[in-house]
Amino acid sequence: MGCATVGMIRGVLLGATKYEHYGSACGSFCNRDSTESSTECTGIGCCQISIPPNLRAMNFSFLTIDGIMNYSAVRSYNPCSYAFVAEAGWFNFSTSYVTTREFVSQYGTDGHGVPMLVDWAIVGNGNCVEAKKTNASSYACRAMNSECIDAPHGLGYRCVCSQGYDGNPYLDDGCQDIDECQPPYEYTCHGECINTNGSYNCSCPHGSQSEDPKKEPCTKIPIPSQLSQKRKLAKEKESFFKRNGGQILYQQILSQQVDTVTIFTIEDLKTAANNFDQSRELGTGGHGTVYKGILRDDRVVAVKRSKVMNVVETEEFVQEIIILSQINHRNVVRLLGCCLEVEVPILVCEFIPNGTLFHLIHDTDGRPPMSLEARLKIAQESAEALAYLHLSTNSPIVHADVKSLNILLDENYMAKVTDFGASRMLPNDAVQFMTMVQGTLGYLDPEYLQERKLTQKSDVYSFGVVLLELITRKTAIYSKGLERGKCLASSFIQAMKENRVEGMLDTSIICVGMEELLREVAELGSQCLSIKGEESHP
Repeated sequence: MGCATVGMIRGVLLGATKYEHYGSACGSFCNRDSTESSTECTGIGCCQISIPPNLRAMNFSFLTIDGIMNYSAVRSYNPCSYAFVAEAGWFNFSTSYVTTREFVSQYGTDGHGVPMLVDWAIVGNGNCVEAKKTNASSYACRAMNSECIDAPHGLGYRCVCSQGYDGNPYLDDGCQDIDECQPPYEYTCHGECINTNGSYNCSCPHGSQSEDPKKEPCTKIPIPSQLSQKRKLAKEKESFFKRNGGQILYQQILSQQVDTVTIFTIEDLKTAANNFDQSRELGTGGHGTVYKGILRDDRVVAVKRSKVMNVVETEEFVQEIIILSQINHRNVVRLLGCCLEVEVPILVCEFIPNGTLFHLIHDTDGRPPMSLEARLKIAQESAEALAYLHLSTNSPIVHADVKSLNILLDENYMAKVTDFGASRMLPNDAVQFMTMVQGTLGYLDPEYLQERKLTQKSDVYSFGVVLLELITRKTAIYSKGLERGKCLASSFIQAMKENRVEGMLDTSIICVGMEELLREVAELGSQCLSIKGEESHP
């Protein structure tokens, strides 16, 4: 920009097969009579050229052309010349930039500079696919919720946060969830907005409707239609309540067999579990999915959403509620309430933060193994819970699915027995013959498995397997070399007979001075696994 001035750009350009030298220039000329008002860079007082893509390095400069035009002749009305790189389409030329120092004061050292877009990429490891394969440690997209995109011009790649997340994708925790429901409202919702991980839900308030409340306003439902919908919803809830054992449970409450259970509405639990968002999932098993919930009084709870059930399973669900409501022991997960007005019944229990015993034993995630003392403490607490179920209630309760996955650990790693879906109340000293065997392979009492006789001793057998897991760190069904599907209980009994138990124990707990204690624990486990029920110790 100026009179008798040429702006030059030089650099290195990535060609089809190799790097090439690049250079270009434009000239600006004017005289006192040609500096009339203009905003275009057409060569009179100002000129511009485009920078090509794939330019890997560059520098720019300008020079005056005394040979073509005597610069001293324009110095009186053109005190300075300028050359700069800026965003295309940004600059509006003014003749005052040529005839005065206004450009310097506005954009130079006293101003804020000129805006410039940098076309950049991470190079050295190729595009996204190649970079991921080559070296995971040098792969730049570090954030969990980030994505890789190939550079639009040439080699390399860039990182961006995934949709619904914002921040720095090059840092480990750089991409954070966008709360679409918070102002400024860049994400439209014409109804009630609920933020979720990476997205948001939008629904119309009660009494209104919309085809898509994210795009179209909610309109009030006509009163006759509202009443019809309310009646339909009420009938559905009543039907589900009856089908899910609500009447049976209600009778139990009236007879004071159940007096500690809160009946929750589905709206209560949707709010608590953030609409059962996937980010709230604590675990999924054969009976359903467990979510972390926060009640209106700020209590943290576990919300157990069961799978679709048949009539027999409905009876089992009510049975689980009745059993849990009568249990009050520090080593048993406490039932807080339930919801029966939906197609799939929901249980609400106390929240236990440190996961299952199974994962603590078998999924160490780099943690040092538990000490023998910690393992025996968990075993003792689990045994106390079973003894309470068998001996301290009005009618003995058989858990019927004791396993390390059904023993949870609280913030102090205290054991809490959970999941009473298969449990039964038995008259004192009674045996129940089951039409269908329930439980988990590897933990099932052979007498129960073969003869379908369910007693307290069935739990003792299963506890014996858990005890073996604690001292061997082998799963109930494990592999050894090429041998698959080995049963821990039968392998351990055989090792006891052949006096080679030490070879099955977890090496991290074998130390000087502990030999006698380990022998006693192994003997106790062996007694629990006695094939004949009457020989095992409740």
